[in-house]
Amino acid sequence: MLEGVELHGRSDARQPLEPGIYLKRVGGHCDRALSSCTQAPREGHRNVGLSDPRGTEEGDHSVWLRERVLLAHTASIVIVMGVRIGAGLSTQSDQRAGAIEAAMAAAAQLDGAPADLAIVFASGGHLAACEATLEGVGEALEPGSMIGCGAAGVVGGSREVEDGTAVAVWAASLNGAEAHTFQLSARDAGDELVVEPLEGAADADAVILISDPYSFPTDHVLRELAQDAPGVPVIGGVGSARTLDGTAALFFGDEVLEGGAVGVSLSGVELLPCVSQGAAPLGPELTITAADGHVIYELAGQPALAKLQHVIGALPESEREAVARGVMLGIVIDGGHAEYERGDFLVRGLLSADPEAGSVAVGASVREGQVVRLHVRDAVSADVDLREALERHRHALAGKPPAGALLFTCNGRGRAMFGEPDHDAGLVARSLGAPPAAGFFAAGEIGPVGGESFLHGFTATVGVFPA
Repeated sequence: MLEGVELHGRSDARQPLEPGIYLKRVGGHCDRALSSCTQAPREGHRNVGLSDPRGTEEGDHSVWLRERVLLAHTASIVIVMGVRIGAGLSTQSDQRAGAIEAAMAAAAQLDGAPADLAIVFASGGHLAACEATLEGVGEALEPGSMIGCGAAGVVGGSREVEDGTAVAVWAASLNGAEAHTFQLSARDAGDELVVEPLEGAADADAVILISDPYSFPTDHVLRELAQDAPGVPVIGGVGSARTLDGTAALFFGDEVLEGGAVGVSLSGVELLPCVSQGAAPLGPELTITAADGHVIYELAGQPALAKLQHVIGALPESEREAVARGVMLGIVIDGGHAEYERGDFLVRGLLSADPEAGSVAVGASVREGQVVRLHVRDAVSADVDLREALERHRHALAGKPPAGALLFTCNGRGRAMFGEPDHDAGLVARSLGAPPAAGFFAAGEIGPVGGESFLHGFTATVGVFPA
C-alpha cells in the first residue's frame, strides 16, 4: 500500500521545492517544475509494467524519433554539418601529463582535423590543480574553445572511473558549423537569483549546459529557456566536485570559475538527446481532475490518495513489492497522443500524503488534465530503460555508429546502483557501435522530456551526434 512509501507529512500547494540535484553525503533531491499542458481524461491500462517491459517497435519509429528532434523548434530550415569527434581518458596521477595524454588520444581520432570545441571532465587530483589540467589540454589539442567541469567521476569510451584521479577529454571538429561557448552567473535579487537570458539560444540547434549546484538555479534557467527557445534540446549536468578551496570547478577556456554555469550553443550540428530516467511504469494511466501547485487532489474523479492505494492494491504481488521499496509518479509533458511510452513521462518523487484531504504532493507543478502513471526505480528498471532508449536511437541512426556521444550520468548510479563497473558507458558503447564518448558523474542531469528540457536525478542523459 501507499503507506509503505516514505512520505513526509502534509504539504502546502505553495511550498517551495528544491532543484533535482543529488549530492553525495550532502542531501537528497526533490524535483521541480514542468510545463503546463492539457490531455484528454483517461484511466487506461497499458501492458508496459515492471514485469513485462515494452520493446521497441520497428518501422517508422526511427524516422519519427529523428524528425521529432530535428523539427522540434520553429526554425524552418536546419542545415546540418557532419562533425568529427574524438575522446580520450587518462588516469595518470600527474595533472598536466594526464591531460596531455587524454587530449592527444582525442586529437588522434580527429584525423588531423582541427579541434573547434573541447569539453573536459576532471576528477581526483586534478581538482587540486585545475589550471595545469587545462594547460595540458590546450597544449596538446589547441581547441578553438573549451568548457568543462570537475567531477566525482568521469567517463571515457566504455569506461567509468568513479574514484581516484582521472581526466576525460571530448573534442569535436565541426566542419563549418558553429559553437558559441558562454558563461552565466546568477545575482541575488532579494528573494530569488536572477540570471541574464542566454542570447541566441532560440537560433541554436542544441545547447550543452554545465552548472554549479550551489550558486546557479539550473531548473529556473531551464524553464526560461523553454519559453525563450522552445524545442531547442538542452543536455548536460550539474558539477559534482569542488576544488580544495571548496569552490566550484567550472572550466571556461583556460579559466577556472568559482560558480555559475558554462556551456555551448551549437548551430548546424545535429544532436539526438537520449534521456533514461531509470524507472518502469506500473498500473493504469490516470488523469488529474483536481490539482493546485504540486498537490494532486483528484485522479480520475476520485480522491488522489485513495485512487493510488486502489491502483497499488490491484497490482501483481511482484510489482507491489517493488512499490514498497519506493514509488514515483510519471507525468506526461507533451499530451494529446493516443499512446504514451516510457520517454513521454517526467518521473518525479511522491513527497507527501494528506489522509484528511485525500491528496498527494509530487515533486513538480501539475495541473488538471495531465496524465500520470505510477513508476518504480531500481537497478533492473534502470538497466532496461537505458537499453530501450539506446535501441530507439540505434534505429534512428539506421544502425550506423554516430560520430560521437556525451554521457551525463548520475553519481547515484554506477556501481552503487548496478553492482558492477562501467554499466552506463558500456551500454552506450555496445548499443551505438563504440563511438568516441566522454562524460561525467553528475549531481543532476539535464535533458529533454516531451520537447522540454528538465533537471533530473538518477538519470543517464546521452547526447548522440550522428556521423
